[in-house]
Amino acid sequence: MGFLTPPAKKPLMAADKIDSEYKKMRLKVFLGIYLGYAAYYLVRKNLSLAAPGMIEEGLINKAGAGLAMSGIPIAYAVSKFIMGSISDRSDARKFMTVGLILSSLVMILAGVLPYPTGVAGNYAVTVGLMFVFMFLAGWLSGMGWPPCGRVLAHWFSTNERSFKMSVWNTAHNVGNGTLGLLIPAGIIIFTTIGITETWRAAFIVPAVVALLFALFCWWAIRDTPESCGLPAIEEYRNDHSGAKAAKGEEDKIPFRRLFVDYILKNKMLWLIAFANVFVYLIRYGIADWSPTYLTEVFGWDKDSASIAYAVREYAGIPGTILGGWISTKFFNGRCAPVNVIFMLLVTLGILGYWQADVVAQLTHIPITWIIYGSLALIGGAIYAPVAMIGVQGLAIVPKNAAGTAAGFLGLFGYLLGDAVLSKIVLGNIAQSSLGWNATFWALVVGALLAAVICLVSWSKEKRMMEERLAAAANK
Repeated sequence: MGFLTPPAKKPLMAADKIDSEYKKMRLKVFLGIYLGYAAYYLVRKNLSLAAPGMIEEGLINKAGAGLAMSGIPIAYAVSKFIMGSISDRSDARKFMTVGLILSSLVMILAGVLPYPTGVAGNYAVTVGLMFVFMFLAGWLSGMGWPPCGRVLAHWFSTNERSFKMSVWNTAHNVGNGTLGLLIPAGIIIFTTIGITETWRAAFIVPAVVALLFALFCWWAIRDTPESCGLPAIEEYRNDHSGAKAAKGEEDKIPFRRLFVDYILKNKMLWLIAFANVFVYLIRYGIADWSPTYLTEVFGWDKDSASIAYAVREYAGIPGTILGGWISTKFFNGRCAPVNVIFMLLVTLGILGYWQADVVAQLTHIPITWIIYGSLALIGGAIYAPVAMIGVQGLAIVPKNAAGTAAGFLGLFGYLLGDAVLSKIVLGNIAQSSLGWNATFWALVVGALLAAVICLVSWSKEKRMMEERLAAAANK
């Protein structure tokens, strides 16, 4: 813990240097957390893309794959919350880099270990081992988001944060999309050198790339403006619309007060946390099962399924940025309206993806285009609510509680939405006699519930921001 201690504040630099230095450092730290967080996604969803090959070779079945995949969100949900509290007291640069290095090493180990094959009874061995690896990777992944939230809260003020964070949030898509493209390349490499178990490339190749990005994080990220001899972001941008820390707690809030006053008693935070459950059900329910669904139902090969995975992720980049722009341009930084609109678009995308063959018959559009288009709509729309809920979390707590708020939202999203609903529940539904139709019904209902909860938060969020601006104007 001594190694992770935040750097001390430096004396304020000369006034004529502040503006140029602030602009340079804001770009540098933003690139650091952007590429660093993208790299975390190179070592998180690997099993989803390795699963079709492992199922084909008799290493695992769908229910087992879902259970093993649940290790990541179960660990990540708890870790993100715990690590969020620790990150509020740690150097963001060290915290993020160490987590990325350890996550990469765990994923490499998962890719090189031998697993029993050929007998269905051996599924339990493979599932158990994979669950352990995914649990470790998930726990270490909890060191990714909280330091990013800390950096965003300290380096970017409230009235610009919706757009800036929407841009940053596309790191999810860059990382996941790149994962989908790295794996076909890794399969080619493995085939060329004579490795027949090409599914191992899904673990090893992305992890090696992630290690390289860890070096960049160490170079680029800095903890706070004050640690670089710069003024606080509120003073630099003259923006006082964010939540304030209690007097005398500008550096650190005591943990009990932070957890009770700013988290447990925060009704707005609880509301958006429940919305996050259903947003994450859709986000990972589509992501984790699309490779298996496309290979089983439509007969796609693993490379084509990986490319479809990448299309969905990359579509999230313009969609997320558009959501942030709409929030800033039309709603003065409020997020709830964007969440409602985009979750309704997600619902349309799920229906098109589910009924792709029907849509193709009615429109005479090739079914492949329907699938790609539907996945692009889902990906383009789902990541805006993912980003905006994160922005809401940062806006309703003091900036020195940003990591804890991010962890609280992640606890709901990853534990309930991802691990329980998208992995275990959907995996067992798909494996059962109910099959894929029941799976898609669950996804449609989840998307509509998310939209309804976000609609409830619409007026509450507006009133909260108006009260803060009025209070600042009266000072």
